[in-house]
Amino acid sequence: MSEAEDLSANYARAYGGRIGFGSKPALLLIDFVEGYFNPDCDLYSGVEDNLASALRIREAAHAAGALVILTNVVLHPAGLDGGRFLEKSRPMRYFLKGNPMAAWPAALQPRDDELVISKQYASAFFGTSLAATLTARGVDTVILTGVTTSGCIRATCVDAMQHGFRTMVVEQACGDRHEAPHKANLFDMNAKYADVVSQDETIAYLRSLTGSN
Repeated sequence: MSEAEDLSANYARAYGGRIGFGSKPALLLIDFVEGYFNPDCDLYSGVEDNLASALRIREAAHAAGALVILTNVVLHPAGLDGGRFLEKSRPMRYFLKGNPMAAWPAALQPRDDELVISKQYASAFFGTSLAATLTARGVDTVILTGVTTSGCIRATCVDAMQHGFRTMVVEQACGDRHEAPHKANLFDMNAKYADVVSQDETIAYLRSLTGSN
């Protein structure tokens, strides 16, 4: 890249294609658990506005008859299934089974018509039944919301694309502990793996499907 060429222009020469929404979506709310909202916890990321956005999309998804899935991380109380992730990432200790920081926050309690998928690693697809569930239900579009953009959102995004799903990452409904990794990972996902879309664009799409799923 020349000094005169900015990042966006450089990437536009190789990337920038759009996938677009499909006809049968599923919404994922990834790892919105208490620790990300508690200032006394290492996980705290100040993502209250991102959760509020995800909840607005959640209502639109239910109105459209779309599958809604919540994910969380649940590790053996002794960390036996934490592997290198637990060894590398100190905040993973909060996901040992029974830790209150891994509980659902007051604003997000799973509904009876929602699926909860528990995982041990970053991607919601790794070691879980998610891909099989989505395929069995004929889902062609995965809408991602949650935390963190640079961690579990990115890992799930890459796996969603690799499983053949149209992957949409909702900018306002994803959050991170700092704006820099949030923006950098949105930029890269949009370039290579997914469409980064707005909350309003996503809700308008879901409303267009109301009653069709």
